[in-house]
Amino acid sequence: MKIKSTLHGLTPYQPGKPMEEVKRELGLDEVVKLASNENPYGASDSVQAAIQEAVSSIAIYPDGGAAKLRQKVAELHNIDEQQIIFGNGSDEVILILCRALLSAGDSIVTATPTFPQYKHNAVIEGANVIEVPLVNGTHDLDAMYDAIDETTKIVFVCNPNNPSGTYVNEEAFMSFLKRVPKDVLVVSDEAYEEYVTAEDYPDTIPLIKNYDNLMVLRTFSKAYGIASLRVGYGVANASFIQGIEPGREPFNTNSIAQAAALAALDDQDFIADCKVKNKEELELFEAFCEDNGFPYYPSQTNFLLFSVNKPGGEVFDYLLRKGFIVRNGEALGFPSYVRVTLGTKEQNERIRSLLTDWLL
Repeated sequence: MKIKSTLHGLTPYQPGKPMEEVKRELGLDEVVKLASNENPYGASDSVQAAIQEAVSSIAIYPDGGAAKLRQKVAELHNIDEQQIIFGNGSDEVILILCRALLSAGDSIVTATPTFPQYKHNAVIEGANVIEVPLVNGTHDLDAMYDAIDETTKIVFVCNPNNPSGTYVNEEAFMSFLKRVPKDVLVVSDEAYEEYVTAEDYPDTIPLIKNYDNLMVLRTFSKAYGIASLRVGYGVANASFIQGIEPGREPFNTNSIAQAAALAALDDQDFIADCKVKNKEELELFEAFCEDNGFPYYPSQTNFLLFSVNKPGGEVFDYLLRKGFIVRNGEALGFPSYVRVTLGTKEQNERIRSLLTDWLL
């Protein structure tokens, strides 16, 4: 059997090392995973109860249109229900977009380094990928605009950006959006939006009513704390959503995931509390970097990309032996950096203490 040529040379997405594997390999009793930007405080207590109730219906197919969740998300954003498409994580929405819009000879424009699934899915569809280097860890929207040509179908803006944690402000985003040709889709991927504290971060969803070529992605995997259940969504013009819906797999969000997401949305106090805790821990970690002269990228997320002036792989290995799984910056396009998900206060203090002991 002949595999599609566009898959040649591609590698599957590489997540952080599983905790059980690290325990087994290194003989550790306790391992803390701070590699995939999950919420260290878990999910709202109400999510657990919703999951228990949903389990009783596991023999029945889920609601393919996610009607209750659709209504709740529409109310949250004050939009029409037909403006939403759900995915098995926002990753799947990216896949659907590439499936629906891209063919051989088309192209996308994306930053680099950024979330790798934009490029991955575009390549599978036979499209070309134009990568524009970050400037000080931030999207260079002027250069990305200059990279648009008659073959461009999608421009991906990861905001805040993963893995750098930086963001594009409202002025820069609006200037860019106004210039992009109307037949080019601008995707604002906002997986970490709930953690943002910057006052000039763009409020994008209301812009959709004036920009038919804008799509906004959100997820329940980060602040809402239900990463294992895989629920994400995209918001765009209703006619565009209707056009790409045939590219969505039937029943792509399961019943338990839908129930959990509904319960998570109902507890905005939990999200607000997580945001406050995250900001406090981020400020402590950034101050640690400042005090020790460690380069870092100011973050609007629940992770920090920083350097202790050693190769990222060396820092990764050291922390791994101490029971902390982080991300090696070498795999993220930042060879001398590591990316650490902000954990609980105790976890963060332990990592800083370990690094201090090691370096002094």
